[in-house]
Amino acid sequence: MSINLVEELQWRGMLQDIMPGTEELLLSGVITGYCGFDPTADALHAGNLIPIMMLKHLQRAGHRPIALVGGATGMVGDPSGKSDERNLQDEATLARNIAGVKKTLERFLDFNDSETGAIMVNNFDWMKEFSFISFIRDVGKHLTVNYMSAKDSVKTRIQTGISFTEFSYQLIQGYDFVHLNQNYGCQIQMGGSDQWGNITTGTELIRRMTGGEGFAFTCPLMTKADGTKFGKTAGGAVWLDPEKTSPYAFYQFWLNASDEDVSKYIRTFTFLPKEEIEALEKEHAVEPHLRILQNKLANEITTMVHGQDALDSAIKTTSILFNKKATIEDLNQLTEQEILDGFAGVPQATISTAELNAGLGIIDALSAKSGFLESNGEARRALQQNAVAVNKVKVKEDYTLSAADLICNKFVLLGKGKKDNYLLIVE
Repeated sequence: MSINLVEELQWRGMLQDIMPGTEELLLSGVITGYCGFDPTADALHAGNLIPIMMLKHLQRAGHRPIALVGGATGMVGDPSGKSDERNLQDEATLARNIAGVKKTLERFLDFNDSETGAIMVNNFDWMKEFSFISFIRDVGKHLTVNYMSAKDSVKTRIQTGISFTEFSYQLIQGYDFVHLNQNYGCQIQMGGSDQWGNITTGTELIRRMTGGEGFAFTCPLMTKADGTKFGKTAGGAVWLDPEKTSPYAFYQFWLNASDEDVSKYIRTFTFLPKEEIEALEKEHAVEPHLRILQNKLANEITTMVHGQDALDSAIKTTSILFNKKATIEDLNQLTEQEILDGFAGVPQATISTAELNAGLGIIDALSAKSGFLESNGEARRALQQNAVAVNKVKVKEDYTLSAADLICNKFVLLGKGKKDNYLLIVE
């Protein structure tokens, strides 16, 4: 192999647990490995990028990746890292989620007919053939309750209570590895470090059921330096689906990474070589205010997830919206969607074209007609303090909005002070 996958993951900080013999196996020829994705939603989010990157690294190193969508395990719920029982999903929701997860995964892996072409499978396709009796007889008999109870995912829940449904999860995931091993020649399972117990259950089942050998490695769970959960913003999860998180918001998420986190992110979520990353880190250390690492990270990952056109749009929107000297001509370079994406989190109100054409005073625009400010008095005080802007240009109390203020023939951007923005939508 031209790439030693284990060494590649090690320098990137993407390797935590690894079974003896795994590195040697990966160097012996084309090996098949898999990661599982639970369809808990109809799309994947930023946290799912870690197993996706592991599969992509596997394929880049000359091996064959399998992406397993857990149609069966999704009906049960993985107790790993959970303090409470999951709500079970109905079949219609599960089917919709599986379709969404598959759609996302197909954007990342190279599915072709070569020996390294990716494969996508759904564990419901083989689990549906089992009756309860045959499963506990043919699979369950190979593991003791003592063995299963010793797993961290179970131990942490024993005190508070765990249902038989979730207790059995590791058996189903373990059997997935057996099935893939027997039917696809899959020898390696990968996942997050919280999956180590479930993964090793699979290698144990392979040994006990077939006399074969399975291997495994895991990636550390991603954490943020400030203690908040990775992949979350004030608006919720950062999704890989542009319908759920716009490419602009996605780009901004990575652009706003802290200096403490960005070196970890750029190693995990890009394929940039070590020498280039280290050179960027040296540049960043000299002029951290330029945010060189964050810009490179945001560019690379937005292109990978959403494409070059989406990146170009995100960069254009960012450069105009964050430019204090931007004019209405600059703002009119943006499309309606770029305006809506750029101001997705700010207060918005709608007025009619007739109200605008009749002459809308700035005080009314800020208070009575929009509700952006609580009263005319508050609006008047802000204007007297020279703190109000229309389309980034400061205005006085006597200013009247007109059609000339429209951006994309539809929007007026109001601002108060340095941080408060409001979007007036004219329909």
